[in-house]
Amino acid sequence: MKYELVIFDMDGTILDTLDDLADSLNYALTQSGMPTRTRAEVCNFVGNGIRKLIERGVPSGSTEEQIKGVHAIFTEYYKVHCVDKTQPYAGIPELIQTLRTAGVKTAVVSNKADYGVQELCKQYFDGMFDVAVGERPTVRKKPAPDSVNEVLRQLGVDRTHALYVGDSDVDIETAKQADMDCVSVLWGFRDREFLLAHGAKDMISQPQELLSRVFD
Repeated sequence: MKYELVIFDMDGTILDTLDDLADSLNYALTQSGMPTRTRAEVCNFVGNGIRKLIERGVPSGSTEEQIKGVHAIFTEYYKVHCVDKTQPYAGIPELIQTLRTAGVKTAVVSNKADYGVQELCKQYFDGMFDVAVGERPTVRKKPAPDSVNEVLRQLGVDRTHALYVGDSDVDIETAKQADMDCVSVLWGFRDREFLLAHGAKDMISQPQELLSRVFD
């Protein structure tokens, strides 16, 4: 076994959360009297946390007060509606179970607000992750390596024995800053050309392909 631990990103990697994120953003924008965004636009906005999603979603020139207002509405709505349309990608639960059965530790590190990370892990992957870390005020968001380093510390695993899996440029940079190997997935929010342009070295198109990397 090459790796003792696999750390997964959440949005676009293990869960297709895009529709609930888009619905929540558009609800907040509508309630604030602002124009809504398309699903494709929201797809391009995600990856750097909810605050950045809001900043990208509001009209150009919006004030800090307006951004905070949209953020507050989004948060209250998303807390209730974060599991309306969200689903695991096909093959992901089976992949994680196979890893755990073989004795591999598993974790989630996400820029999603921590309340959302904990709720979604409980809803779709109850008991399937050793640690799950979302955005918290005391921890810098990815691509800073802080949250990954915290997972390594909690689980007592050396970074040379851990693999990071994600779907975006943020994930590639996170793994680089954490000095870890990285696998990029092609079923998420960014395509092959984008990932290659941002330094992807290893990509997979089906979840089960990850097993050959872990057990090589």
